[in-house]
This record gives sequence, structure tokens and C-alpha cells, in this order.
Amino acid sequence: MENIRERLKFTNKVEHVKLRKRRSQLYSKEDECPLSSGVLGTRVVLFSVVFRLINCFLVQTSFVPDEYWQSLEVSHRMVFRYPLKTEDMIVFTYGYQTWEWKAGIRGFSYPLLFAFIYKILSLLHYDTVHLLIWLPRIIQALFAACADVKFFLLIQTLETHDVAKWTFFCHLCSWFTWYCCTRTLTNSMETTITCLALFYFPLPGSKTHNSTKYLSLVALAIIIRPTALIIWFPLLIYHFWQEENKLRLITHNYIPVGALAVVISTMIDCLFYEKWTMVQFNFFKFNIFHGVAGFYGSHPWHWYFTQGFPVIIGPHLPFFLHGCSLTYKKHKILLVAVFWTIVIYSLLPHKEFRFIYPVLPFCMVFCGISLAHLKAWRQAAAFVLLVSNLVPALYTGLIHQRGTLDVMSHIQKLCDVRNDSSPTQPDVLFLMPCHSTPYYSHVHCPVKMRFLECPPDLGQEGYVDEAERFYDDPLNWLRTSFPYKSSLPTHLILFDVFEKEISAFLQGNNFVRTAEIFHTHFPEGRVGGSVFIYERH
Repeated sequence: MENIRERLKFTNKVEHVKLRKRRSQLYSKEDECPLSSGVLGTRVVLFSVVFRLINCFLVQTSFVPDEYWQSLEVSHRMVFRYPLKTEDMIVFTYGYQTWEWKAGIRGFSYPLLFAFIYKILSLLHYDTVHLLIWLPRIIQALFAACADVKFFLLIQTLETHDVAKWTFFCHLCSWFTWYCCTRTLTNSMETTITCLALFYFPLPGSKTHNSTKYLSLVALAIIIRPTALIIWFPLLIYHFWQEENKLRLITHNYIPVGALAVVISTMIDCLFYEKWTMVQFNFFKFNIFHGVAGFYGSHPWHWYFTQGFPVIIGPHLPFFLHGCSLTYKKHKILLVAVFWTIVIYSLLPHKEFRFIYPVLPFCMVFCGISLAHLKAWRQAAAFVLLVSNLVPALYTGLIHQRGTLDVMSHIQKLCDVRNDSSPTQPDVLFLMPCHSTPYYSHVHCPVKMRFLECPPDLGQEGYVDEAERFYDDPLNWLRTSFPYKSSLPTHLILFDVFEKEISAFLQGNNFVRTAEIFHTHFPEGRVGGSVFIYERH
């Protein structure tokens, strides 16, 4: 009985109970967030920077004219003012075909970045051709690396470390991201800023939400490319719908950030256009209401669903569809943004692969979830995904459509001839589809150059641009444009597909082929497989 009383006796004595340290098997080490120590974060940053720099130097081909004519050519003109003292060279105002910049449908915010770089190089007397070509692309690659890191950190907060790792893998091995992200395209910068803004967007489960930061980045993306509003429209609506204090969101975030962005953008454009210009309004006026974009080609409404999206997502498509079936409820807002963007772009007549490039990071979230759930087949699937993306990435980056860039190094050598005391100064004529090549940004000397112009029809009756007149009757155009031998250019640049058509003109005026440059294995229409350089003797 006494023993029972002792056991039931309440005392203040506290006995220390030793618990065996045991880790739950429900969570693996991969589910921890090792970024708290900063070790993994540093590795991701270093890897992303090195990876994108390698990416930059392994992309040596041309994609679309806007890569130069909406960025580098405009920037070069702003700083160096080529051509110099030769008003008859070309109607050349601020770069991209005169009508477009004079009409005010392209802003100067993006070219201003590279103009700043060019100005620094000029002041330091390091404005060599190689630096002028590669430094803007290196800067673009560093921006892309920053977006890669932020994208990885975002997925770390939304999913497990395992899913974040495989999502990052899918993002890095995307062939189209490799092909585009280091190019000086407004679409590339739009995608980069979209990744950065998504990091601060209030996604379900996000711990990095900051309304001011993400809205500022969205505003910057819209300034650079107004169509960025398309992909962000459903996301902005989602944020507004989820926000408890909607009035505060409008008055403290939406209106101040939007108004400041419009004011800064308008001030920059008015300064360079030297007149009142609102680029965003003009962009929609010309491209949407007047349908000028259709001048550059049109496609059927289903093109993005049947060709555009399957091509840019490439071998990731099965994983994307599998990931959607697994987690469409959790990340439905991202899926809505992807579908909405493709549908809206499908309503426009002019379609290009690069227009829907900003949706790719959204798709990679679903691809990463798919790979993480494969378990037994994960390693094999990852290997197949890597190899199937590596082949098109290297081919399109190093081989396909490189002739129009390589030819500029040949033209740049003419700068030395121009500086000589030779009585005949170089005079180059590009007999190619307009804007096929870069221009003074890749030559960097006031050598005389001219190309076939193709401003779109802005309502002129019976309008036919110069390029079309040439292709309708090449021989007649050449003979009419150059009635005297003294007016002939010294060099002609053309695709091989037109050599036979103008062979009589070439032979009659003593033009001799001096170089043949490979361009593509898939010639199409007016774009040939090789670029020819002819010189007059």
C-alpha cells in the first residue's frame, strides 16, 4: 500500500525524460530547403551564370531581323550616328525601317540599355566590332542567368526540393530557351522579366510575395514590349480577386506603378522622337486596329496549337501534359495564363514562335512535377529529354541560318579598304529580303551600304514596296536602278537562289563571285542555302 501511495504522490520534482532522436521517414533530405545555408544558392548562381555564358557563345546564328533592328541597330545609331555625311546611302532613321520608328510603334527603352553600353565603350575607346556585337549578348545572358536563379528559388518555395531540382533541369535543357534567351530580342527580355516578376507574384504557397516589386517588373516588361500585358492579364485579375483589401491594392499598387511606368516610358520616347509620342497606344493602333502586322505574313487561327506551341516546347510536351494531369488544380492559374496567351495570340493574323516564348517557364513547372513523379523511369526519361533537346539546340545555335551573320565579317573587312587611298570606295548592295542581315552594328564603320526596303502599306493606293518590285523582275529593277556603270555598287550580297536570274547583269558588269558562305540546309523561297558575295572588277 505504501508503494502505491508513493507512486500516486504529486511532487514538484521534474524528471528529465530522454527521448530517442528519431527522424520521420515521411520526409527525405531532398525535401529540406538547403538554401538556408546559402551553399546550394551559391552553386545555383555560379552554375547559371557559367551555363548562360556558354549558351551565349554557342548561339552564332540569326533568328529574326528584330534581334538587331529593334535593338542593336537602333542603339548603334543613337550613339555613333552612322552613316556619316552620306545622306544618299540609305534612309536610315533610328535603325528599324524608317516608317516604323517614325510612326512611333517601337519604344526606345530597350535599345537605350545597349546604347548606354555602347557609349561607355566609346568613351573608353574600346568600341571594337567584337565587343559591340558580343557585349550586349553577354549582358542579355547575365539577365537570363538571374531569371534562372529566381525561377529555381520560386519553385523551392512552392514545391519540394526534388520537384524544384527537376523543374530547373527541364528549364535549362529546353532547346528553345537555349536558342532565344541570350539573343537581343525584346521577346527574350520580356521572358526574363516575366520570370523575375513571377518570383514576387502571390502564387498559392509562395513565401516571396511583394506586390510593388512584381508590378514594377510587369510594368517594365510592358514598356519593353506592350504584348507582355497579354500573359499578365489573367495573373493580375487573379491577384485582384484573391486580395482582401482590393481598394488598397488599386490605389497603392496598380495606379501608382502603372502611372509611373507610363510617364517614364513616354518621357524617354518623346526625348528621342523629339515630339509627343505614346508608343504603347501606337503599338496597338498599328498592329491591332490597322492590322499592319499582317503585312509580314499570316497563319491560320490554329497555328499555335498545331505548330507553334508543340515546336517551342519540343520534347517536353509529353511531360507537360503529364504534369498538367497531376497538378492542374494546384497550379491552375499558371495553366490558365498559358492557355489564355496562346488563344489571344491565335486571334492575331501574324504569328511567330517567339511571341509565345514567355509561357515556356510556366510550362516547365508542370514538366518538373512530371519528372519528379516518374520515380523508376526518372533517370531514363531525363536522359532522353536532355539528348532530344541537345540536338536541336546545337544545330539551330551553330549551323542553321548563320550565313547572314558570317557575311558581315566579310563586309567589315571593307573598312580597311575604305581607309586606304583607293579611288574606288566600297559600296555594298544587299539583294536579299529586307533586314536579312544586321547592319552598322556589325560593321562599325561608315562604309556605304544599302538594302532593299520593305515598309508596309499604310493605305497608299497601288503601293508596292521596293523589295517586291525587285523580286517581280530582278533584271529590270537592276538595269533601271543603275543605268550607268558609274552608279553601280562595288559589292553585291545575294542568296544563291537568285544567281541565275541576274547572271546576265553580273556578267555584263564584270561582277565576280569572291565568296560563298553557308547559310542553311533548308532553303525556302527567297532564302537560299548559301550567301554569295560578288565584287565588281
